[in-house]
Amino acid sequence: ADEVSAIVLDLGSHTCKAGYAGEDAPKAVFPSVVGAIDQMEVDDNTNGEKNSSIDSKAGVKDSERKGKRKLYVGSQSLGFRRDNMEVLSPIKDGVVMDWDIVDSIWDHAFRECLLVDPKEHPMLLAEPSSNSQQQRERTVELMFEKYNVPALFLAKNAVLTSFASGRATALVVDSGGGSTTIAPVHDGYVIQKAVASCPIGGEFLTDCLLKSLESKGVVIKPRYSFKRKETRPGDFQAVDVDFPNTTESYRLYSQRVIASDIKECVCRAPDTPYDEASYSNIPMTPYELPDGQTIEIGADRFKIPDILFNPSLAQTIPGIESFAEVGPNVRGLPQMVIDSINRCDVDIRKELFSSVLLAGGTASMQQLKERLEKDLLEESPQTARVKVLASGNSTERRFSVWIGGSILASLGSFQQMWFSKSEYEEHGASYVQRKCP
Repeated sequence: ADEVSAIVLDLGSHTCKAGYAGEDAPKAVFPSVVGAIDQMEVDDNTNGEKNSSIDSKAGVKDSERKGKRKLYVGSQSLGFRRDNMEVLSPIKDGVVMDWDIVDSIWDHAFRECLLVDPKEHPMLLAEPSSNSQQQRERTVELMFEKYNVPALFLAKNAVLTSFASGRATALVVDSGGGSTTIAPVHDGYVIQKAVASCPIGGEFLTDCLLKSLESKGVVIKPRYSFKRKETRPGDFQAVDVDFPNTTESYRLYSQRVIASDIKECVCRAPDTPYDEASYSNIPMTPYELPDGQTIEIGADRFKIPDILFNPSLAQTIPGIESFAEVGPNVRGLPQMVIDSINRCDVDIRKELFSSVLLAGGTASMQQLKERLEKDLLEESPQTARVKVLASGNSTERRFSVWIGGSILASLGSFQQMWFSKSEYEEHGASYVQRKCP
């Protein structure tokens, strides 16, 4: 471990971050979703046997079907439209549902991005604060059995975020792509009984913005669906291109990429709780779409971010009706923070109130830190000194988990903490619970 740099991997629900320990930013950042083409369907279509193959397909095992699919990983591969390519995510609600896809993502990180042989480098993997024993053991098995890594360590996201900020005790508010998680960390350990999470993350806010714009008649054309033609020097016109075999999941993925950029460019958390009357006459902000049309965005700039504080707002957006089932049980960010702190021992609550750490891609939204601090001051006990901390650098906020892992894996005092290949062979994957608390 002293001779070669450890590799730090953070597979989030939105992006995968990978790089060398000791560096201040990941070398590779790419989407955590993959493109998948079912080779069985392609074979059937090309042979003209689609109808006759339906019955035989029903008897095909899932594992065989997975073996016959071709996966495309990375921004470049996903940016290229292919017929019948579905966009799949391996993670649902923070839990890995498809290990084949995770395997292909790790493979891409090692072979294509970092150009390393994993059996020559210790690996530090970031994991969700509420990761199950079963998920941890599967991770360990895959790393030692398939990649033959010499040593491994699993570290909780919240602990790594607190390390990145130089604190041993903090309340970590990690708002990522798939969800928002609140996790208190005390002396480098997550207090599991007080971990809280909700399904509102960056991707949900992007979907809300997309649906809201559609309800106002704004059509976001994916980049593959048009080409720009020069009608006269310097004057371009978008001409539609028809690709009938494009899947719905790929169309939606391509639209989300654009909607996410709109969100990052124009949205900001409102200073006070959003209400329709107050924000109906605010000035519009222009945004130019890839096809050249300029759209004007008004109240949505404030309404969409405020869903983090008032989840019931999502139900007022056409097309988000499915959220109504879980909506009533989802609480706003300030309530989740206070509830999480109240579940901790009395003697550390004061310290947690003064060390609320904002992290994750969604935490980079303008004015989010100020609004959360304001709401917490209003709702917390009068004796509490509330302080919300967030790095002024949006890159550090976005990559705080990875940066914490980079710091931890490069410490000399950490070298004896690794879970080695020989320990795995002697004790098995279950030993990880003792080695990586």
